Amino acid sequence: MRIVFAGTPEFAVPSLRAAARHHEVVAVYTQPDRPAGRGRGLTPSPVKLEAVARGIPVYQPDTLRTPEAQAQLRALQPDLMVVVAYGLILPKKVLAIPTHGCWNVHASLLPRWRGAAPIQRAIEAGDAETGVCLMQMEAGLDTGPVLLAQVTDIGEQETAGQLHDRLAELGAQALADGLGLLRADLKPVPWPQPEAGVTYAHKLDKAEARLDWAKPAPVLARRVRAFVPWPIAEATLAGERLRIHGAIALDETHDRPPGSLLRASREGIDVACGQGVLRLRVLQREGGKAITAADYLNARRDLAGFAR
Repeated sequence: MRIVFAGTPEFAVPSLRAAARHHEVVAVYTQPDRPAGRGRGLTPSPVKLEAVARGIPVYQPDTLRTPEAQAQLRALQPDLMVVVAYGLILPKKVLAIPTHGCWNVHASLLPRWRGAAPIQRAIEAGDAETGVCLMQMEAGLDTGPVLLAQVTDIGEQETAGQLHDRLAELGAQALADGLGLLRADLKPVPWPQPEAGVTYAHKLDKAEARLDWAKPAPVLARRVRAFVPWPIAEATLAGERLRIHGAIALDETHDRPPGSLLRASREGIDVACGQGVLRLRVLQREGGKAITAADYLNARRDLAGFAR
């Protein structure tokens, strides 16, 4: 099969490898190089780096809406277009170009968590499980029929970064299974998404990173996990602004105002919440790196009075 692959971030790289393993990937589409790093130099996407390493031609249009971009894609004569976290909208005319249409690997169990940030929103909401769907794309936002799905549990302390890596591999496996069936002329049977249970995973906003101590501790603990590795939860503790990389909720009662420092030990720094206690275990001071609570307390001798 002649496959055109469209993707941009690290999440899409395992799927590109799966597509290229037993099929002819004739081209890769990815977002234009973006400024990054301290020097703000133009940096290629992870998908572009993988494609170049494999000798696959790379296309980086700003849009697929122009007749020129669509003619370029049509000239590739694709049997299938695989889209994984590409970042550009595919117009109806593009969806109709490949013989078998366009497949998308999405990091949730549709119709739950359609949209931009399904991994983070699943953790933030306290979902016990998630997964990936291989979907036949249509004009709506993640509304197309599902071809294959893989389910996995979400670990109690799993961060968005850790879950991201697992789902990237799981998505690649789902894609490989689907391509194997299509290659054998056994195209997966699409099943329409139910109308019940639709939720949207809105894009993360850095403003969400600020923790509100008045909220219940379990809510804050999930938000901390959901926001690793970006944007990282932030809070003010004992007069200092900190980024919180790791925390757990303690089911205990207290009579202190939210945000009060209750205890400090090598196991963590306990902060009163609207309900329960949040134990901070990995913190980052401004301009510093992420450190354990024990190391933080070594630098904050003034908190010795809270030691248990």
